[in-house]
Amino acid sequence: MIKIIDKLATEHNLSYDELHRLIEHRNEELAEYLFEKARQVRILHYGHDVYMRGLIEFTNYCRNDCYYCGIRKSNCNADRYRLTKDQILDCCAVGYELGFRTFVLQGGEDGYYTDEIMADIVSSIKSKYPDCAVTLSLGEKSYESYKMLYEAGADRYLLRHETANADHYSKLHPSILSLETRKQCLYNLKEIGYQVGCGFMVGSPFQTTECLVEDLLFIKELQPHMVGIGPFIPHKDTPFADKTAGTLELTLFLLGIIRLMLPFVLLPATTALGTIHPKGRELGILAGANVVMPNLSPTDVRNKYLLYDNKICTGDEAAECRMCLNRRVESIGYKLVVSRGDCKMR
Repeated sequence: MIKIIDKLATEHNLSYDELHRLIEHRNEELAEYLFEKARQVRILHYGHDVYMRGLIEFTNYCRNDCYYCGIRKSNCNADRYRLTKDQILDCCAVGYELGFRTFVLQGGEDGYYTDEIMADIVSSIKSKYPDCAVTLSLGEKSYESYKMLYEAGADRYLLRHETANADHYSKLHPSILSLETRKQCLYNLKEIGYQVGCGFMVGSPFQTTECLVEDLLFIKELQPHMVGIGPFIPHKDTPFADKTAGTLELTLFLLGIIRLMLPFVLLPATTALGTIHPKGRELGILAGANVVMPNLSPTDVRNKYLLYDNKICTGDEAAECRMCLNRRVESIGYKLVVSRGDCKMR
């Protein structure tokens, strides 16, 4: 297993069988070796810098009914909201003062926000903060829609593929959604020129080691600029309410693998990691992650954007989140930086 990790560190690639063996035979000692290698690669390319993304969750309306998601269309208990353009710009103003140079606009697939409305919001942010990057996470759209938003000034797009196994995908989503469409969206985004992020839930219902290997091979094929993974956490108002959550241990192990597989990738230590363990985000950074995403959304809506239960930091002001994360990151020898935090992929 050590030789497999060494091969991954030098060649940045493994076969299906090697990845399968590595995941199946992982243990604490092997994980520590993997994390040390991942830290070396991460420090080589990014030093001890941790990039901040200001997350603005601007709508929790969604047309989709994904079985794992707390803002799914069928959840009648969700307290729905939408932020206005002015509210979004206010979030950016607060974030800019706190040192954020990337704003992530995330929402459900909400038809209220037409391409024209979103393009206007994006161009307004870019006009007001030309030194900042705008990242969108709005789900599946047409090539033309993605192109319009890119031309309005959007720099990056996050679209988790959720699983690269078609059968597994069908168990997580209603039949109207398909893995083929999701993958095509990701390739469209790359072709247009976005810095692209994909990702998946670790420990989602029906996930197998084979599914995880397919995820890793798809990520290697796609060559994204960002990969967002985090543990599956059930939401009480979904069909998966009684399913078991994903584990910190496996999520960290996969973060280490992804860092060695894609040395230049932007890799978040997610809020979900911090939700399942008090030091989850710190451990994520020590496993190879180099991005954190504090919440800039107004405090009165944060507890309404609940994709899963028990989400942390729903009552904190933006400044509190920023200062708390700063202390946490510094406690493990890293530092939050004021930067767009672009991918250094060659």
